[in-house]
Amino acid sequence: MTQPQEQKGFAVWFTGLSGAGKSTIAEMLYHELRARDVKVEILDGDIVRQNLSKGLGFSKEDRDTNILRIGFVARLLTRNGVTTICCPISPYRATRNTVREMIGDFVEVYVHATVEEIAAHRDPKGLYRKALAGEITNFTGVDDPYEPPENPELVVDTMVQTPEESLQHVLDTLQELGYIQHATKLVEGPKAHSGLTDLRVTRAGHVAEGR
Repeated sequence: MTQPQEQKGFAVWFTGLSGAGKSTIAEMLYHELRARDVKVEILDGDIVRQNLSKGLGFSKEDRDTNILRIGFVARLLTRNGVTTICCPISPYRATRNTVREMIGDFVEVYVHATVEEIAAHRDPKGLYRKALAGEITNFTGVDDPYEPPENPELVVDTMVQTPEESLQHVLDTLQELGYIQHATKLVEGPKAHSGLTDLRVTRAGHVAEGR
């Protein structure tokens, strides 16, 4: 009897400032992979902090601990054939590189948007405004550093690309790297919320558009 071919696990690691669009693209990728019968999970930065990393603050040590915990869980999942989408801010380059070495099959996607763009157009809670005014401290990209990747597998620029265009670039990259067979988008229209990210959800249970 022929044994079915086991799925190869890998991690897609979205990094970038808060509000850059990491969770939006991650949620869309999740549905595309599910449509390909790929076993997949999402480790979202805010959701992990509410559960696995509850009690951690925002010092460099605590931020690194949070990212290493996400990396550890991603390693367990990927080595058991589960594709793992990670979308924490992960501001420190050295820590991301440690996680890359830990996981092995690692696709780093830098989701680029500037502080100015996010503060002006993607800041519904006013957190950037407060950070820029000095009312909030230790805020990544304002008074705490964000270190962009030097050699990511992909850069998407959400200031000039729509989420659908950014997703297509991710799918193209995964095909080029041999992780998926084709990059044609399979999912159109409203998408059921995965429950794995902090994106807003409509009354119908779909991912809400906009911010």
